[in-house]
Amino acid sequence: MASELNASIVSLENDWANAYYQADEAGQKQTYPKLLEQAALLVKRYPSAAEAKIWLATILATNAAFESSLTALSNLKNAKDLLEAAIKINPKALDGSAYVALGTLYYMLPGWPVSFGDDEMAEEYLKSSLEINPDGIDANYFYADFLFRQDRTAEAEAFFQKAAEAPVRKMQVYADTQLQNEAKLALNHAQQRKSNAEKSRFQALFTTASIGSE
Repeated sequence: MASELNASIVSLENDWANAYYQADEAGQKQTYPKLLEQAALLVKRYPSAAEAKIWLATILATNAAFESSLTALSNLKNAKDLLEAAIKINPKALDGSAYVALGTLYYMLPGWPVSFGDDEMAEEYLKSSLEINPDGIDANYFYADFLFRQDRTAEAEAFFQKAAEAPVRKMQVYADTQLQNEAKLALNHAQQRKSNAEKSRFQALFTTASIGSE
């Protein structure tokens, strides 16, 4: 039973990655509903499996981009509920992926009254994912992305660096390679932002000194 579940999860992960990282949005729009059906069947077949709930939540979240606002918000709430249920069953499932996904939802979504977005909760969940899997690509990348959006660039740079250098998982080579590439690009952006900030500080100091000497 466990081997059948694992094989189904690996297949679902690979199919999702192939859809998610393709540039063709029309292809994504056609593929996600099929993957949702497969994931929903897995949850029904394995109701006590945290892994199935995590992947159904992940696909619900990514498919939300192609839904109306009201439908998307409803399904994102369903994704949150699934992830919370997965954590109660097994917080370490898929190397703490439920914490990564839940933290990402919290920082990407707007707050009340529109949705449940909350930066403090986001950081709490993302840090929990790092406690479980400190060297994981996903855990490091999404915590770095959160920090970068918070203008905590120096902190973000360190986690982007770690994500870019993290080992690729044998069963998820394509997805991990794609995310590593994104981490490297984000690392360059973080370094550029830090460089620009330093230049601005020096320029401000120079301007202040020039005015003071007049």
